[in-house]
Amino acid sequence: MTRRHDLDAGGPAALLAEKAALRERVWKELARPGIARFPRPEGRIPNFVGAEAAAERLSETAPWRAARTVKANPDSPQLPVRERALADGKTVYMAVPRLAARQPFLLLDSAKLRASPREAASIKGASLHGRPADVDDLEPVNLVVTGCVAAGMDGRRLGKGGGFSDLELAIAAEAGLIGPRTRIVTTVHDAQVLGAGVIPVAAHDFLLDLIVTPTRIIRPARARRRPRIFWDELTEEKIAAIPLLGRLRRQR
Repeated sequence: MTRRHDLDAGGPAALLAEKAALRERVWKELARPGIARFPRPEGRIPNFVGAEAAAERLSETAPWRAARTVKANPDSPQLPVRERALADGKTVYMAVPRLAARQPFLLLDSAKLRASPREAASIKGASLHGRPADVDDLEPVNLVVTGCVAAGMDGRRLGKGGGFSDLELAIAAEAGLIGPRTRIVTTVHDAQVLGAGVIPVAAHDFLLDLIVTPTRIIRPARARRRPRIFWDELTEEKIAAIPLLGRLRRQR
C-alpha cells in the first residue's frame, strides 16, 4: 500500500477512503507492461507511454490554439504539454510542489527564455529559468492543464489525494485569474479513462472540459463548476503547510 497523500486532507472520511481505494486499483492497472513509464505509477500522477502523442493531439484543439496563458501542473506526464506551450509562444505558470513556497508559482515567459522549451519545461529547468511569482503577479489564465490518476467520461477527475490541484484553481478563481471562459484539460493514457459516475466527487472537486489521450479527444457534457476554497474542509495542517492559505485566511 502506497503512502496516502490525503493524510492531511479534510472532508468525509468515507469519501476519502473510497477515492483512495479507487486510486490503488488504477495504479495497479497502470503498472501492467506497455502503459506506465518510469517511475512506477503508485503514489504519483502516472507518467505514461504516449504522453507526447497526447500533447500533440491537445495542441490541435481550439482551446489550445486560443490560449495565451497556460497554468500547468509540474508532473512528468505533462512535460510534453509544457514544452509545446513554450514552443508555441505561450506564457506558462507552474505551481511550486505542494504550494509550499511563499511565492507558490513559477512564471515562464516564452518570449524571454534563455533556454530551450524542453529544458525550461522540466521541473528543474523551471526552477532555474522561471520567475517566482505570487498570485498578484499572474495574468488571467486561458487554459488549465492538470494531471490525473484517472479521468471520467463525465469530466470527473481523480488526483493523488492531497487536494493541491483543487486549491490551486480555487485560489486562482478567487483572485479573478480563472473565469467562466477558462478551460480545464488533462492528458492521460486511455487506461486512465473511467466510465461516467465511477469517480466519487466532493464539493471542492473541479471538473474537466477536455480529456486528451494518445488516441482520442473526449469532451464531457456537463454544467460548469466554479472552483472555490472550502475553508471548513481545510485542516490546520494543510493551512500551515501552504503559506498562501495562511495569508488568505488572515485577509478574510
